[in-house]
Amino acid sequence: MSLGTKRILLIISGGIAAYKCLELIRRARDAGLSVRVIMTDAATKFVTPLSVGALTNERVFTNLFDLDDEREIGHIRLARDTDLIVVAPATADLMAKMAGGHADDLASAVLLATDKPVLAAPAMNPHMWQHAATRRNFALLQADGVHFVGPETGEMAESGEAGLGRMAEPTTILAAIQSLMGSTPQNRLPLKGRHILVTSGPTHEPIDPVRYIANRSSGKQGNAIAGAAAKLGARVTLVTGPTSLPDPKGVTTIHVETADQMLVAVRGALAADVAIFAAAVADWRVANASDQKIKKNGKQDTPSLDLVENSDILKTIAHEKPGVRPPLVIGFAAETQHVIENAKKKRKAKGCDWIVANDVSPRTGIMGGDRNAVHLITASGIDSWPEMDKAEVAQRLLEHIVDYLAANTGKA
Repeated sequence: MSLGTKRILLIISGGIAAYKCLELIRRARDAGLSVRVIMTDAATKFVTPLSVGALTNERVFTNLFDLDDEREIGHIRLARDTDLIVVAPATADLMAKMAGGHADDLASAVLLATDKPVLAAPAMNPHMWQHAATRRNFALLQADGVHFVGPETGEMAESGEAGLGRMAEPTTILAAIQSLMGSTPQNRLPLKGRHILVTSGPTHEPIDPVRYIANRSSGKQGNAIAGAAAKLGARVTLVTGPTSLPDPKGVTTIHVETADQMLVAVRGALAADVAIFAAAVADWRVANASDQKIKKNGKQDTPSLDLVENSDILKTIAHEKPGVRPPLVIGFAAETQHVIENAKKKRKAKGCDWIVANDVSPRTGIMGGDRNAVHLITASGIDSWPEMDKAEVAQRLLEHIVDYLAANTGKA
C-alpha cells in the first residue's frame, strides 16, 4: 500500500527493541513514506544516529536545546510538520512521561506540543508491562486518544524471560501506520454516522448516606469499548456508574450512581444503532434507604435490610418496540461457574442479540483487572477468544460489530 507523500515522525526511545526501527524505517520508505526521526539520549546507546540518518536520508534530532533549530522553535515545528507520530519502542519510562505531560527532553516536548495522531508500540519486560503504574499510564493514554500496536508475547532479551512485552514487529507496526493513514476515510472510520450506546461500571444503591450496595466492576472494559468505537468514527454515548477512570476522549459521557438513573440515561440516549450493556448493574436495592446514617445501638442488633429487585436495563431495552430498540443489543455476562451454559440462558432470557461472557471467579483474577478472556455468544454459535488486554477485547468486539452492520444494513 503506497502512502504517497505522507510523513511520519518516528520517536525512538531507549530499549533493546530500538534496533527494529531500522527495518521499520526501510519498510516505511519502501511504502512511500517520508520519515523524520527523533532519538532520545538512551536510544543512541542502542542504535546510532548515523545509521538512522543514512536510512531516512534526513537529519536525526536528539537535542531539545539545539540552538540552530530552536531559533525557529524547532520542537513545535517537528510536532506539527508531520501526519503521524510513531513512538517505537514506547518504553515504560516514555509512556510515564507521556501520561504525566512531561516535557524535559525533545521527544516528550514534541509529544506534548503535537496536535497530530500518535501511535505507540510498547516494549518492555513483562513484569514492567503488568505493573500497576504502567497499566494506569496505558489506560490514561488510551483515554487521551493515543493509538497502540502491541505489545506481543515472546522471548525477552533477558535470559530466560518470556511473556507479554515484546515490541510488535516492523511489518505489524507498518500495517498499523497504514491503517491510520490510509487514503480511504471509510476504511479508517467504518462506524462513521453510527450511534453506539455503551453502559459501564458498577451502580451504587444507597443504604444510607454513607453506605451502598455495589460490586467489584472497574468499568475498564466498558470504557475501552466506548473509546475504541469513537476511534472508528462512531458517535458514542457512554453511561457509566462510579469509577476512577478518566472519561474516554471523543465520547459523550453521562455519569450516574444508581440502576434507576442508568435506565433513565439509557432511554434518553436512544435511538442507537448498537447498544452494548457492559455495566455490572446491582441486582437489588434497599427498599427504603435511610436519609440518615444508620447507627449502632449498642445492643449488637444487626439492622435488617429489605431488598427489592432493580430494573433489568438490558432486558428492558432488548424488548423495546421496533424503532426504539437498537438493531443490535449486546449484553455482558460475568459468571463464576458454568460460564457458557449460564450465558446462553441469559441471552435467551434477556432477549438480546449477543452476549459477551467471561469467568470472574476468584481463581481467574480477571474481575477489575486489565485483561479478559471472553466468549462471544450469538444465535449462530460461540466464539471463544484467548485472554487479552481489555483494549484488544474491545477492538475485536467492534470488528464483529462492523461486520454485522455491513451485512445486515447495507453499510458499515
